[in-house]
Amino acid sequence: MATFPEGFIKIIRFIDTLGEWSGKIVGWLIIPLIFGLSYEVILRYVFHSPTVWAFDLAYMLYGSLFMLGSIYTLRKNGHIRTDMFYERWSPKRQGWVNAVSYLFLFFPGMIFFFISGLEATIHSWSILEKSDFSPWRPPLYPFKTVIPVTAFFLILQGISEFLKSLHAAIKGKWL
Repeated sequence: MATFPEGFIKIIRFIDTLGEWSGKIVGWLIIPLIFGLSYEVILRYVFHSPTVWAFDLAYMLYGSLFMLGSIYTLRKNGHIRTDMFYERWSPKRQGWVNAVSYLFLFFPGMIFFFISGLEATIHSWSILEKSDFSPWRPPLYPFKTVIPVTAFFLILQGISEFLKSLHAAIKGKWL
């Protein structure tokens, strides 16, 4: 293969742009999380009047931030890797290991994550599920929607990373 197909490069650029924007947008969830928790701390410890909603706000916003932020982390190559071996390998070998790992480990896991998350989300929306662990019983279905959305965008970003790995495996250099 003399050159890497230009169509693949365009796909990689498009998906990477989506991954960049997802991180920039999702990062803003930290603002309501900080304000909500600060409000709770002030009410609880200064006025001795805790809220009933702060815990729910915290786990829903932090959970969404954590899950959706994993797309940006994948884009930035920030997930855990055994670097003591990996960093010594040539780009070609790194590319082959990554490509095979994406095909046989990442994609099957993410497809399972997407399907099971989608089933749970559809069920949650069909019954308009509410939390049983809080006195104000917030709706859970919007929060559960984050699961298949995250899986979908991780699969998309995984396609970009797989193509970059394939390029490194074939060409011996990273895009």
